[in-house]
Amino acid sequence: MTTAVRESVASFGQQEVEAKAPLTSRLRPAYGFDDVAIVPGVETLHPDDVDLSWSIGGQQFAIPIIASAMDGVVDVPFAVALSKLGGLAVLNLEGLQTRYERPEEPLAEIAAASRESATELMQRLYQAPIVDGLVARRVEEIKAAGGVAAVSATPSLADRLGPVAAEAGVDVFVVQSTVTSRRFRSHGGVPPLDFARFCRQLPAPVVVGNCVGFAAALELMETGIAGLLVGVGPGAACTSREVLGIGVPQVTATLDCAAARDLFYARTGRYVPIVTDGGMRTGGDVCKAFASGADAVMIGSPFAQAAEAPGRGHHWGMATPHAGLPRGTRIKVGVNGSLEQILFGPTSLSNGTQNLVGALRTCMGVCGAATLREMHEVEMVIAPAIKTEGKSWQLAGTL
Repeated sequence: MTTAVRESVASFGQQEVEAKAPLTSRLRPAYGFDDVAIVPGVETLHPDDVDLSWSIGGQQFAIPIIASAMDGVVDVPFAVALSKLGGLAVLNLEGLQTRYERPEEPLAEIAAASRESATELMQRLYQAPIVDGLVARRVEEIKAAGGVAAVSATPSLADRLGPVAAEAGVDVFVVQSTVTSRRFRSHGGVPPLDFARFCRQLPAPVVVGNCVGFAAALELMETGIAGLLVGVGPGAACTSREVLGIGVPQVTATLDCAAARDLFYARTGRYVPIVTDGGMRTGGDVCKAFASGADAVMIGSPFAQAAEAPGRGHHWGMATPHAGLPRGTRIKVGVNGSLEQILFGPTSLSNGTQNLVGALRTCMGVCGAATLREMHEVEMVIAPAIKTEGKSWQLAGTL
């Protein structure tokens, strides 16, 4: 339990904390990665002595980094490669991998399309039906190659695709949409997904997302989920914040959901890891996510730049091909290096986009945090000028 939650419980009592914390008004300040900085600790550690391991649903991982369930990021070979490097990649079960026997063909079309025609092309390509046999095959291909099989579906298709993936031996099942809550109302007869029932019946840990609020996070944890994705609209290829006007900056969203996790753990003894999903481009962003309370991070655009990524230097979100209201765009991110370089270096780039694991190790060492949970306790400050203070020569070079 973090210091903030302990103080809240002591001051208000559990019921009032659940009702009020951390929301205190209808309008409050909220902070993203560029608004804050991490304060070094009074004790430091050698980066090699830092433990980055974490677990979710009984699955153990050497590094706390997950690749987003996006078609330009994760295919079967990418999932296997990241598994062997100690991370986890999530395959989108509603994407091209399960609509086409040879998904590399539509992927090539998307990569070759003009900027003006890309969204319309994707809307057409994603009209092909999802094939249950391909769902099972992709899971089996990842497992056969020695990878950890994690897959993602929206709540509306989870009941259909979950059992198919489970029978194929899936290791982690993610239920993901732009915004997910335990409570859902519909006058059109659309049945909500019963998360408690789904978690009980599926023989694999269930991770749910996305969420940005204390109360919603707490309610989802009560259903029995194994992990929670945090973030609405921060991704480089996502336009939900412009199209719908929704979202909370990632530092505040992570802090609020971490407070729910810590309170839930204090009440039940069950620890539900939270995963900051999206909005991170550099090692510094990743470090700030953990300082905000994340147990792991999910990233898209940095991995879309890997030579192994199926998007061929392009990246787009899960909602980009929506038939009626696209909430994303295809962006050209280029190829930044190999997957191993992006994670572990070596790098000659000074902008923090490679060797993300090395950056996290170094930051934790400077803060004296030996484990990820100790990283949750480090001090942060509101510092909107942290990237520009004293950097006139660097800024001049970007003009």
